[in-house]
Amino acid sequence: MTGTRLAAPLLALQQGYSAAAVGVLLALFALTQVFLALPAGRFADRHGLRKPLLIAVVAATTGAALCAAFPVFAVLCIGALLTGGATGIAVIALQRHVGRAAQNPTQLKKVFSWLAIAPAAANFVGPFASGLLIDHAGRVPGDAGGYRAAFVLLMVLPLLCWWLARSARELPMPPSPVHGVKPRAWDLLRDPMFRRLIFVNWLQSASWDVHTFVLPLLGHERGLSASVIGSVLGVFAIAAALVRIVLPVIASRVSERSVITAANVVTAAVFAVYPLMTTALGMGACSVMLGLALGAVQPMVMSMLHQITPHARHGEALGLRLMTLNASSVAMPMLFGAAGALIGVAGVFWVVGGVVAAGTRSVWGLKVPPPSHHHSL
Repeated sequence: MTGTRLAAPLLALQQGYSAAAVGVLLALFALTQVFLALPAGRFADRHGLRKPLLIAVVAATTGAALCAAFPVFAVLCIGALLTGGATGIAVIALQRHVGRAAQNPTQLKKVFSWLAIAPAAANFVGPFASGLLIDHAGRVPGDAGGYRAAFVLLMVLPLLCWWLARSARELPMPPSPVHGVKPRAWDLLRDPMFRRLIFVNWLQSASWDVHTFVLPLLGHERGLSASVIGSVLGVFAIAAALVRIVLPVIASRVSERSVITAANVVTAAVFAVYPLMTTALGMGACSVMLGLALGAVQPMVMSMLHQITPHARHGEALGLRLMTLNASSVAMPMLFGAAGALIGVAGVFWVVGGVVAAGTRSVWGLKVPPPSHHHSL
């Protein structure tokens, strides 16, 4: 998906499409996940790991194959919808499976820290491999042959995923609730802890989005080159991946709540000083601090989510979370863009930092219920 998200917009720009058209194309990667997340979660609750994964593999392979066969804008849009949706389905099925395989809270923190390294690696490998093939696989850099080669490689990756998952054992399905009333996803939001956890996760996700979106604007204001701005964003991604490698080692010594609270405080502090930085080095240091803070949050949120929600509805809860975050990722850049024009780039950083700081009270109120709670919901 990350490889297609690089190759498809580049090809569209090369074919003469406007920045607005490319913006729509990019939005389609997140759009399917907004609508598919809940049904995918319910499907995973009913069928486990392999069936959802097979659907995801078929969709992603088809999306990349269509782009390779017919590299025109309409087909690139279909490819974006298919690869984006496939990633959402696969992520929910994997997170649910891994969460249920863990035996205790410490193991939960460990497995989700390991699992969170994968998207960080994918964000590097997908675009890097696609970029290399686009530049070097054709007769001249950036010709149709290079793009086709990139899409063919991206078509093979989901098949590799299916081959790797072939020996995964299905876990026994948890018993469904006995009452005749079919639970609705929104019922999960009645649980105050679940609501609070989703809000806390949204705060961190919005911080991630604002950094990715506003940093290039800030760098441009400071007169930094594109490669320097790219490097500042790059060290953020590296820091986010590194902290996830360290988390499994310290998982037994720290509680989820204390990690998320510390991340919140650091994020608010970094956002306060970020716009005051005038050099690439200062912005890079802020970027590393922010990467360490935000990178640590997702594994902790996933661990708490599995402890707060009923076993039979883990997939649904994961779907609801993914839907909320993707809807936010579609809407936030537009909001940040409008706010930036109104109050300036520094103002956006300070407003978001203030909201994150105010949300720290919500984080401190997070509590994991006793194990018996799962079954009473």
